Amino acid sequence: MSQTVAEVMTRNPIMVEPQTPIKEAIKLIAEHRISGLPVVDEAGNLVGVISETDLLWQETGVEPPVYIMFLDSVIYLENPARYDKELHKALGQTVRDVMSDDPSTIKPDQPLRKAAKLMQEKSIRRLPVVDDSGKVIGILTPGDIVRAMAAKFDKQ
Repeated sequence: MSQTVAEVMTRNPIMVEPQTPIKEAIKLIAEHRISGLPVVDEAGNLVGVISETDLLWQETGVEPPVYIMFLDSVIYLENPARYDKELHKALGQTVRDVMSDDPSTIKPDQPLRKAAKLMQEKSIRRLPVVDDSGKVIGILTPGDIVRAMAAKFDKQ
């Protein structure tokens, strides 16, 4: 019988709220040696995820989009909306400013194989596990899956 997400996930993950200052989120990620955090509202419902990648904009900054001038008109050669989003992340002061919203999630009763496939297809490093009401009850990482695989080998 295949394992479920609930059997492998990390329960009670460290979480932050949208109004949490960026400095606090950075400290939590660094101190706990994790790659990201679920972002929840006051009721515990998932509203986003903040990752190390989201935070890199704070250090790297952004470059304006490439454009050309033609007859007193500006023609952007890249999407200027992307620049706006990156600038917002680079200058953000709260988790809400830099988090990725609308993250992929999974239910605890789903097969581990399905979760692993979703993570691989979408290049996800952390997958929030939510109950039927949308509350975060755990998080699944590639490390959790590898440890479950190793445990299978130990039983053989």
